[in-house]
Amino acid sequence: MTDALPKTALPDPDAPAIDRLIDVMAKLRDPEGGCPWDLEQTFETIAPYTIEEAYEVAEAITLADTAAIRDELGDLLLQVVYHARIAEEDGAFDFEAVAAGITEKMIRRHPHVFAGMSVADAEAQTAAWEEQKAAERAAKAEAEGRTFSALDGVSTALPALMRAVKLQRRAVREGFDWPETAGVFAKIEEELGELRAEVTADAPRDADRVEDEMGDLLFTVVNLARHLDIDPETALRRCNAKFERRYRFMERSLASDGKAVAGVTLDEMERHWQRAKLSEKVKNTP
Repeated sequence: MTDALPKTALPDPDAPAIDRLIDVMAKLRDPEGGCPWDLEQTFETIAPYTIEEAYEVAEAITLADTAAIRDELGDLLLQVVYHARIAEEDGAFDFEAVAAGITEKMIRRHPHVFAGMSVADAEAQTAAWEEQKAAERAAKAEAEGRTFSALDGVSTALPALMRAVKLQRRAVREGFDWPETAGVFAKIEEELGELRAEVTADAPRDADRVEDEMGDLLFTVVNLARHLDIDPETALRRCNAKFERRYRFMERSLASDGKAVAGVTLDEMERHWQRAKLSEKVKNTP
């Protein structure tokens, strides 16, 4: 018979919620009685979960599910506490330092609120915010003894679409942009032509060149979305949802006839796909 392990004391029920959460994480990471899985984790192993939780918050917001938003925000907060705990164990910083740092940053970047400065409207505030951030990046570059770039600080870990938008917006603030949307459409046609030429060339296809041209085309499409004031990530997410909806409709429609997608012709798939589109159109008609 195995003796039961001693229970770890629960956090103080009267303590503030954030203190209880920090205490829970400390106990989970305690070599004496902590959780074996939690003890094995590092910044690197936890990072994918942090990204995943941020996307789950976004999904809950899209669904307008306030209960889910609350839960997902809790999961995301846990990630912050987790990283802070690992850093504290390494003697680098703790949760208090994280909270203090962002508090000071928000005060610094809102002088119109905390320093008596005036701002005309939200657009002017956005411009002032970006100027402040650029000044901070420039100061950091100088302190590190390197040349400052307008593209400094655009994380390489961002999803490619989001990073493309951020890179373009930084360049636009320096005046590097098409003056009109027509120029972007022309560039898309140019990039599409270059991609088509690589794909249809008589010589053996160069996979690297095709990928490079595809990247140019996607980057320019992101530019068009920016010119149209559309978030490409949101637009593609909506398109993904629409594709999934219609594909599932097609599966169900074929199944009602005793068929499967893999067992019918493209023409029959197209007929059921058009039925899915018509069904959505009817459903959305007042």
